[in-house]
Amino acid sequence: MSRELPRRFTVANAQPEPEALRLVGGNATLISALASQLSADSLQCDTRLVRVELEGQRVISTLVGKDDSELQVASSHLILAMPPRLIESNVKFSPDPDTETLRRWKNTPTWMAPHAKFFAVYERPFWREAGLSGSAQSMAGPLIEIHDATTSSGNAALLGFIGMPAAQRKKVGQKTIMTAATEQLKRLFGEEASTPLQVFIKDWAEDLFTSTADDELGSGPIEAGNDEWFNSEWRHYISLAGSEFSQTEPGFLAGAVASSGRAVTEYLNKSKC
Repeated sequence: MSRELPRRFTVANAQPEPEALRLVGGNATLISALASQLSADSLQCDTRLVRVELEGQRVISTLVGKDDSELQVASSHLILAMPPRLIESNVKFSPDPDTETLRRWKNTPTWMAPHAKFFAVYERPFWREAGLSGSAQSMAGPLIEIHDATTSSGNAALLGFIGMPAAQRKKVGQKTIMTAATEQLKRLFGEEASTPLQVFIKDWAEDLFTSTADDELGSGPIEAGNDEWFNSEWRHYISLAGSEFSQTEPGFLAGAVASSGRAVTEYLNKSKC
């Protein structure tokens, strides 16, 4: 708390946390590995899905490029790996899904959409040399939860979740937040934390492909996915593979893996019929 000095805990008296794993090279390596198995002409980058139409037994998807050019793709089945809120706000369906489906999509928060992280990059992970884990919880500064973000190759960094709503972050400004966050790391980890090589903020509330206006109010618990995500004929032609649709750990990367696996299995089972 702001009225207290930092307190440090040893492994013996700290609360154990569930194991967390990180991909070497970051999550982008997973995307690159998947993309490498596809032909270049099957990938459409820098495009937005804006419309999905059902014509007989075919799904017609309309994509819009950076130059506003349109591309239509016909398929027998469509897998949407998008959060429900982004589908509801960005994609037009013909025929329209039922009202209850649209309501549920709109009311389902996207996990990281209202949040932001602060990163401080250092020459070396000096906190480890002092016997510290780099993990902290604090109410004395903008960062409420802090972790060691050092990469497997040794690039040293600390990250912290910024504990203020999106509207307040906009009002305060990133420069002020970064200065206050650096001072907070100094109080927690010592003088060396005050001189990072680089600081920056990733604010998902400013990402048009992550957040909508509804997300700026914050995110509550995500309801686990089930068969009620579609109550119309679209359920025969579209599978939903976004993490928020997962029946386990919705919103997390593990939920995305489970959701996409389920969507592909659904499609393969239907294609055998």
